[in-house]
Amino acid sequence: MNDGGDALRARVLAALATAGRPLKARELARTLRLDPKEYRSFRRLLQGMEKSASIARVKGHRYVAASSADQVTGTLSLTRRGDAFLRQEGSGDDVFISGGRLGTAMDGDRVVAVIERRPRGRNPEGQVVEVLRRARETVVGTFHRGKRLSFVVPLGEKLEQEIMVPPSEAMDASEGDVVVVRLRSFGDRRSKASGVVEKVLGPLSDPGVDVLAIAHAFSLPLEFPSSVLEAAEDAAARGMANPGADRVDRTELLCFTIDPSDAKDHDDALSLQRRSDGLVEVGVHIADVSHFVLPSGPVDREALSRGTSVYLVDRVIPMLPAVLSSDVCSLMVDQDRFAISAFMVLDREGRVHERRYERTTIRCRHALSYEDAQAILDGGVPTDPELGDALRGLDDHARGIRKERRARGALDLDLPEAKVILDGDGLPVDIQRRERAESHRLIEDYMILANEVVANDLEARELDALYRVHESPSAEKVVELAEALKPLGISVPTRKRPKPSDMQALLEAPREPEARMLVSTLVLRTLKKARYDTENLGHFGLASGGYTHFTSPIRRYPDLIVHRVLAGAFMGGAVMSEAEAEALEAVAEQSSLREQSAEGAERATIALKKVEFMERHLGESFFGRISGVAPFGVFVTLEDFFVEGLVHVRTLDDDFYDFNQGRYALVGARSGRSYRLGERLEVQVTRVDKEARQIDFLAIRKLAARLTPSSAPR
Repeated sequence: MNDGGDALRARVLAALATAGRPLKARELARTLRLDPKEYRSFRRLLQGMEKSASIARVKGHRYVAASSADQVTGTLSLTRRGDAFLRQEGSGDDVFISGGRLGTAMDGDRVVAVIERRPRGRNPEGQVVEVLRRARETVVGTFHRGKRLSFVVPLGEKLEQEIMVPPSEAMDASEGDVVVVRLRSFGDRRSKASGVVEKVLGPLSDPGVDVLAIAHAFSLPLEFPSSVLEAAEDAAARGMANPGADRVDRTELLCFTIDPSDAKDHDDALSLQRRSDGLVEVGVHIADVSHFVLPSGPVDREALSRGTSVYLVDRVIPMLPAVLSSDVCSLMVDQDRFAISAFMVLDREGRVHERRYERTTIRCRHALSYEDAQAILDGGVPTDPELGDALRGLDDHARGIRKERRARGALDLDLPEAKVILDGDGLPVDIQRRERAESHRLIEDYMILANEVVANDLEARELDALYRVHESPSAEKVVELAEALKPLGISVPTRKRPKPSDMQALLEAPREPEARMLVSTLVLRTLKKARYDTENLGHFGLASGGYTHFTSPIRRYPDLIVHRVLAGAFMGGAVMSEAEAEALEAVAEQSSLREQSAEGAERATIALKKVEFMERHLGESFFGRISGVAPFGVFVTLEDFFVEGLVHVRTLDDDFYDFNQGRYALVGARSGRSYRLGERLEVQVTRVDKEARQIDFLAIRKLAARLTPSSAPR
């Protein structure tokens, strides 16, 4: 920039003061008469000013001068007890807000809060002063009919406030029905929230109502408007009829997909060609959704509003209509399909020597499940010898990619995920830990590599785009982690700016698998949440200087944006207009919010099926491990089933137990006995609550650190 940094900061503050209203970044740039070539560095300066609290970003991605360093903006996340934490935008610790100081704010709302106290060694404490954006306009809950007023009790654990419903606004809801209520008022200290019943889903016990309730609770659109379906049909026909002038025929390549066995859409395929110089050229072929979905059209607007496909326990809610997601955009076997292909020349150490991009036509010869691919890697003989050679070659080079990534400090949390097994009626019959085989790692390695290469190329050309960013944890969070790991004899480097390698060293410190899982959980709680941004802020978890999402445009909207930018820069496609570039900030925020909703809904449906599964095990005893500690009790994850429940502190009647945050433990006031994170217990299932999606255990006895599999009860 021509201006000195301090001088320009002063000019920014003066411009905001003179304007008397919030300004967007480009409005500020025009007001200051900056050269367009300086805009990207100007955005970085604004980001730095936001982090230093000299300016604040408010609704509509506009900036204002910060009236006080103690005024913060962020998103609320409610706790089980009805309190909340505000996750600040940009940097900064989460702010604790007690239930009585939330005003009318609800879980997920974007709010402005004032910090009132900064207790030493704890999170700042504050009060909500303004709600900038409501996370929900509707609430899903159980209907209860009263004499004068009816009311709805929200399902789940994040909203405890009852919603009052006048008799004339209750539709035909019956006592106990699950309903969708549209809020008319959010209540205050003197009155409760009120609303009107918009839809009656039926009793929670009816098949499918439970998952349907969660979909509505997270505002997931279950159907596509007819206009969008018609536009998608037209787009599919138009796109297949005209491949485009720059399309390169690569159907001679041996391409194949590797996906879950039940996958309906296939975003990505791989190919490998060996070169005479000992290097290999790997092709990462990604469905060319941008060829079919044009900017600002009906399908594009609907995809943006959805943001992502949502994978619930018994169904998928796609981002794109089926004619695109499961047909013409999906890289189906033995079908000519359009792709954007990233070709990367690699050595065995995973280093990229060359790269290029093409808009291609490919034809996948094989559609493998992860299990199929793993069988070949384990020595199985495929029907196509070329496939076996390509897959083993990819695996060899993936190990080099992985080794290089780990050497720079990338984290490998490897936390288990739940896999719910349903019968034909949608009832859960088992809850398993989802296995992660070498075939999963292989795909992960190449997708991460492609995303990094694309991000680096976009950054090198200073292109307006969306990046997947993951900022480093705060120093305060690292101190908390150090306190938590101290009882395990693990020391944590307390740098002002922690390095990814510091965290990875912690993950590798414990020898026992149980301890590693515990440390992984604690490290995960220390990390910030990844999100989308128009600035490349790096990715802490991957120890990467640049990362984006390029590899899944069928199910993620940011990938579609990246494809358009990439095509405009490297493949003769349309260049993004200034208006489209300016809208990217809003796209980043919308995409991050929809991702959070999708993840919340996915977790909620799994939690629901876990409760339903444990209902048939009431009164039975199981072995488990303490996976969380809170003032109100300890959470225990069972060893037989990947299910978590609460041992409430009031059921520990042999002593009065206090919460020791530093030790992650409940400690008896008289006896000194403790219940610590990672300890093993035998517990009994005493209660399940399907509406709140909670499971209660009773602690029977403590157990030794180890237990042989043969002695575990089934």
